[in-house]
Amino acid sequence: MRVRRVTAFTPAVLRRAVTCYLLATTSVHTTAAAADYLADGLTAEDDVLVLAVDEPGVPARDAGDAANVARSRLLPATVTVLEREGDPAEAIRAVLAAEDVDELVVGPRRGDPEADAEVGSTTRALLGTVDVPVVVVPAPDL
Repeated sequence: MRVRRVTAFTPAVLRRAVTCYLLATTSVHTTAAAADYLADGLTAEDDVLVLAVDEPGVPARDAGDAANVARSRLLPATVTVLEREGDPAEAIRAVLAAEDVDELVVGPRRGDPEADAEVGSTTRALLGTVDVPVVVVPAPDL
């Protein structure tokens, strides 16, 4: 595990040291919020892995559209889209174990406009249990 000394915890300071982001999303809204968060700090040397997970029994939302938003809004970084099926937290952990990720970016909950305002089960399952910083981008008001 790498340890970085950060004198002030602000996205701009943190982003200067980070080169590989994992964006876990199946929502254009989460992807857009992540793009807003990352926009000023991305360079051509950065990588963004966009992970879309289809959950059994959950209607597919707009994972394809979310990937397209990532490809267009996360330039100049190299964007790679990963598609998985199953439990989102397990899929995220598997990608974190397989890739050299510096920061995980997630939304507070599934991109469902009908969802309540609480942090969702996937985000709760990841906070404090993974070995990289986790940034929870705000959900937009729909």
